[in-house]
Amino acid sequence: MKMRAQEIADKLSGQLEGDGSVEIVAMSSLSEARAGDISFFTDSKYGKQLATTKASCVLVPRDWSGDCSARSVIRVESPNAAFAHVGALYAPPPVVRLPGVHPTAIIGQNVQLGKEVSVGAYTVIDENTVIGDRCVIEAQVFIGANVKIGNGGLIYAQVTVREGTIIGDRVILHSGVRLGGDGYGFNPVIKPDGSITIEKIPQIGIVELGDDVEIGCNTTIDRARFGRTRVGNSVKIDNLVQLGHNVQVGDYSGIIAQAGVAGSTHIGQGCIIWAQAGISGHLTIGDRGQVGPASGLSKDVPPGEFYLGLPAVPRRELGAQLLLPRTVDKLKARVAALEAKLSQLDAQ
Repeated sequence: MKMRAQEIADKLSGQLEGDGSVEIVAMSSLSEARAGDISFFTDSKYGKQLATTKASCVLVPRDWSGDCSARSVIRVESPNAAFAHVGALYAPPPVVRLPGVHPTAIIGQNVQLGKEVSVGAYTVIDENTVIGDRCVIEAQVFIGANVKIGNGGLIYAQVTVREGTIIGDRVILHSGVRLGGDGYGFNPVIKPDGSITIEKIPQIGIVELGDDVEIGCNTTIDRARFGRTRVGNSVKIDNLVQLGHNVQVGDYSGIIAQAGVAGSTHIGQGCIIWAQAGISGHLTIGDRGQVGPASGLSKDVPPGEFYLGLPAVPRRELGAQLLLPRTVDKLKARVAALEAKLSQLDAQ
């Protein structure tokens, strides 16, 4: 696909400067761009890349000033958001699945399929499950008994949805997602003869997802020990995330790759759990709270606070800890200087 810079500016309601006739055929970063590419600039630390980029067009903030080697720039409110919009213009058309059930799929008794549902090859849908209108279920998916899935869902290949799970409208599950596996519940039992056995604690609850949830590849969410493990509306979860039994995630929160949340932790609305964070069980993270990357959280996070580090502490406290060695070094130097002066005075 080809578009001229002026056409892109018009679609973005942006202000074009430079050659509006230049043809744009692809998208790229500033450092990797070639002639015919469009890129974007948001951070001053990339100023040198902007000045030397080979991109033909660059999206910049409206108040930007500086050097740019591109033949044209487009001033917009948010270059990052505008670049995403350009991506939608250049994206290949989505794969469209026609309604119908593939002949190799297995549909259990009393399954209710809504209007215009597509079920892919070798998928299994167990008994008494309800699938909403316009859902697309790709190949090799397993959906257990008594599952309820809302309208407009998209379930990619090799997803497992265990029995009793409830899924809202417009939910996207990427390949390898596992919903409703047993949580980690075991109890050591000492027998009269002194031997020890490990007794499994029944996990009889469910998983429930709200509307507009999206879950990345190979993420697992455990069923509740009792009640429900719940993920709220518009929550976005990255790849390789683990949520333990009875975890509650509030609306509009995000959880990034390789984060792990232990059982019965409550995450509020609008929270961010950054990559590789580890969160202990039975904690509460208040609304708009954040846990930083690779942090280990062992205590509650008040609303709006940002905890990070190992163990995780408030960002201000961590900053003070990081500054402490420098402060000590400065104090040592001052003490040494004072001792030198005292020695001189004693000598006199």
